[in-house]
Amino acid sequence: MERSKFEQLVGEALDGIDEDFLARLENVAIVVEDEPNEYQRKKLGLGENQLFFGLYEGVPQIKRGPGYGMVLPDKITIFQGPIEFYCQTDEEIKEKIKETVWHEIAHHFGTNEERVREIEKNREK
Repeated sequence: MERSKFEQLVGEALDGIDEDFLARLENVAIVVEDEPNEYQRKKLGLGENQLFFGLYEGVPQIKRGPGYGMVLPDKITIFQGPIEFYCQTDEEIKEKIKETVWHEIAHHFGTNEERVREIEKNREK
């Protein structure tokens, strides 16, 4: 898929997030990369063949104290290569992007991985 189309789908996924949450996103950049880099893989303990769709890097909002400020933006990265490899159709790509964007935004607000997975299971029902 062309990068511009993929980025458009990321934008559409953001548009689908509840406005209350979007309004509370603070100091966060959302970017698209081809693959996780070596530093990200090592930091997460990912093996060579493990697929990873997105990554939140930063200070979750619930951990920001009164002294938080003058820092670089948090970063949410959506990885195009693994998503395309995992999905069979453009519609599956669109859905996986939506899931991944939501998942990483949940981390920005301080939701841990276990709780995000639990919420995702309940959303699927």
